Amino acid sequence: MKTGWFISILSVLAVVPAALSCHSPNVGLTRARAEEIAAEVWQQKLTRIEADYGAMWDAQVLTLRNLRMPLHTAIYGTEPADGRSLYISMHGGGAAPAATNDEQWENQKTLYSPSEGVYVAPRAAVDDWNMWFRPFLDTLFPIIIRTAMVRHRVNPNKVYLMGYSAGGDGAYRMAPRLADRWAAVAMMAGTRGEASPLNLRNIGFTMWMGELDNAFDRNTRVREFNRLLDSLHATDPEGYLHSLNIVQGRGHWMENADTLAVDWLSRFTRNPYPDLVVWRQEDSARSHHLYWLSIPADAGTRPGGEARVRRDGNTFTIEHNDYDTLYIDLNDRMVDLDRPIAVIRDGRTLFNEQTPRRAGFIHTSIEDRVDPDYIFSARIEVDSAGARSYREE
Repeated sequence: MKTGWFISILSVLAVVPAALSCHSPNVGLTRARAEEIAAEVWQQKLTRIEADYGAMWDAQVLTLRNLRMPLHTAIYGTEPADGRSLYISMHGGGAAPAATNDEQWENQKTLYSPSEGVYVAPRAAVDDWNMWFRPFLDTLFPIIIRTAMVRHRVNPNKVYLMGYSAGGDGAYRMAPRLADRWAAVAMMAGTRGEASPLNLRNIGFTMWMGELDNAFDRNTRVREFNRLLDSLHATDPEGYLHSLNIVQGRGHWMENADTLAVDWLSRFTRNPYPDLVVWRQEDSARSHHLYWLSIPADAGTRPGGEARVRRDGNTFTIEHNDYDTLYIDLNDRMVDLDRPIAVIRDGRTLFNEQTPRRAGFIHTSIEDRVDPDYIFSARIEVDSAGARSYREE
């Protein structure tokens, strides 16, 4: 029996006409037609996910080119009506012999035990200091999420990232890089590096650190990061929800005090359509989208480039944009596509028209995002010349 979010996207399959695949790509779709197409294409994608990754999941080893990432998976609690939670938990170690990282992985397998959910502890694919924020993780972590959706009915709005030591390093960096995938993130005993908190606006972020953990200035820099989040939250009270937990008298090993982070994480549910998206490109990020914003796939990422766009019903206000071309991706869950969409920049209305739903966007977004909440049927293109409905076909 289908449960949770599966129902919302698959129930319309019963009314999909036999000739669905014969749609005209150049005609705007009705909402009902767009939902029918989305349901059929999404079901096809779920089938391909099983074909592509099912055997890897059974073997508990993900492979990507010459990389190999073993997995430990455990199931806790009873499946809720809206689908299971997913916790991806990164172990410590780093630039050390493989045996050392293997020991850290063994520890991570049982370090945390959520009351409900799928707990996945991957074994890092490389033995290096930056093993939990290499660029290939932008591919491997979403594979874990989408396969867990198929195999264990994970709700994509209840996905959490956590990591200890080198895994904490990864939490600092992967939280902003894949911010639109997480509901919340927990960083334990990690080293910040140059991670920016800007993309964390719409997720929860908790930090745990031993008072005496001064290697790499961990206990100092975590306070710096917390102050940045404090400042961001003060000017944006609905965003940047976070907590800092300093464990008194403890060093790098907090003797399980940090296990309380699991309950904190579980209180958060992802909002895939936030009213404000703040998007800063990280140095090694490969993503061309964040929430309902995207850039052309061939544009190349611009480290440090930022966009800040606010949504109020059918009105989008561009508060800042460093990208030559910026897309605003739309669907009927976030706006009313039967009414005009307005785009405002510098106090001037760039666009105020109805934006047609198109089958091509549905196909493309399913293929690119592989997330039932990021299925888009319309798009507005914004550049220095203005804004317009984007016509892919």
